[in-house]
Amino acid sequence: MEAYTGFAEVYDTFMDNVPYEEWGAYLCGLLEEYGIRDGIVADLGCGTGTMTEYLAEKGYDMIGIDASEEMLEIAQEKKEKSGYEILYLLQDMREFELYGTVRAIISVCDSINYITEPGDLRQVFHWADNYLDPDGVFIFDFNTEYKYREVLGDQTIAENRETCSFIWDNYYYEEERINEYELSLFIREEEQGRDGYEMYRRYQETHYQRAYTLEEMQELLEAAGMRFLAAYDAFTKERPTDTSERIYVIAGKGERA
Repeated sequence: MEAYTGFAEVYDTFMDNVPYEEWGAYLCGLLEEYGIRDGIVADLGCGTGTMTEYLAEKGYDMIGIDASEEMLEIAQEKKEKSGYEILYLLQDMREFELYGTVRAIISVCDSINYITEPGDLRQVFHWADNYLDPDGVFIFDFNTEYKYREVLGDQTIAENRETCSFIWDNYYYEEERINEYELSLFIREEEQGRDGYEMYRRYQETHYQRAYTLEEMQELLEAAGMRFLAAYDAFTKERPTDTSERIYVIAGKGERA
């Protein structure tokens, strides 16, 4: 099934425990470290635009790219409220197109893990290299195999809110290195039933993410012509370890003869 259709409607509700301010400050720190304090930044897998809006507030000219029309509709609503001049594009990151080069490209909240074929991920890196300014950087994060195997794998996560609830079953297939999310959503309808009781509409989605090692990321970046610059245990400046759950990678545009 196509991911982020019904879930788009309530995505921000269930993500309200994510410290976006802290994550955004960390990301801005990495951008500034590489001299990128302004200019155009593309956000791959931008979702409902929360991080895109954060970076726009910090002065970057933002482009948000996502393959989910439903998620982008919500991002557009945020844009109308904030007034930021963000360009949103309905595109698959495996074949995204821009109108010119950009200072930086980012992809956070494990969007990269949704690219389950290494060849497709190499293509994402190729396009990132193609659209970066000569001194630009590509910053992305990814969930590690340790997180899928030891933290998420075969776990059930459930939440009940005032207007919606979800049940999220995880299954990690170690040989294929694929984590499958079976998501059941129950979203309250505006209209009540004939008997006066509240009605809920049920949605079901299946999501797949792939576990990559840092070494694989480096190899795929280099195969796409990019330069690996650094990797950190998420939200720190420490080197990743065997128990890192999320890793940030910084890559530069490949050198041209």
